Amino acid sequence: MNDFVAYQQDGPVVTLTLNQPETRNALTGPAEWDAVVAACERVQGDDAVKAVIVTGAGSAFCAGGNVKDFRDKQGLAAGTPAEVRENYRRGIQRIPLAFHRLDVPTIAAVNGPAIGAGCDLACMCDIRIASEEAKFAESFVKLGLIPGDGGAWLLQRVVGYAKAAELAFTGDLLDAREAERIGLVSRVVPAESLLAEARALAERIAAHPGAALRMTKRLLREAQTSRLDTLLELAAAYQALTHTSAEHDAAVSAFLSTRK
Repeated sequence: MNDFVAYQQDGPVVTLTLNQPETRNALTGPAEWDAVVAACERVQGDDAVKAVIVTGAGSAFCAGGNVKDFRDKQGLAAGTPAEVRENYRRGIQRIPLAFHRLDVPTIAAVNGPAIGAGCDLACMCDIRIASEEAKFAESFVKLGLIPGDGGAWLLQRVVGYAKAAELAFTGDLLDAREAERIGLVSRVVPAESLLAEARALAERIAAHPGAALRMTKRLLREAQTSRLDTLLELAAAYQALTHTSAEHDAAVSAFLSTRK
């Protein structure tokens, strides 16, 4: 993993900080994409992790792609149409897939502008909390582009089809309060308390058994594309695992002791 992602673990909570403020944490090329994917894979492979916070260093959450590369036909934009297609498939598109495979609950602590791919990165997380200084834009159309990193799939699952269409068709910039009003973020907090609020939420999540959290998140993910009967079959199988776990027995005993 390179320095683009700072990986900090405190007990069961991991904080991933996009750590290139001089570029506004832009997802500019293979080094940055690899770092994000590697961080997700590290979390996924560590059963001690129960919650993840994703945030940005400096004034921005993530400025998206490198517009100069688009101008100069470099990076993602390099080569023939067939090569550009593979640049996306082998490059930045690995990030939404890595987040989608991640069974650990994720919280985006959006500290500043989340633009283009940065907006989509926030939508890859399960929950979003915004600083009052946060801004959001699904801005690809303003550059004559389409959401190439999963935004067309992600955004409508967060705010609904009609609002996602409006944002994608206009590229409009939203402030934090408007993002809260349309459900893009769960809450807006003062900048100085953003990480504390995200940490408090992560700790409330992490207080619960890790296996149950991971299976709950997987059920929520599968429910987005599954039939009800298919999801119920998966839920029955998962529930069989939880009912026979030591964590379940301890939680039931604690609950009944409290009632007494």
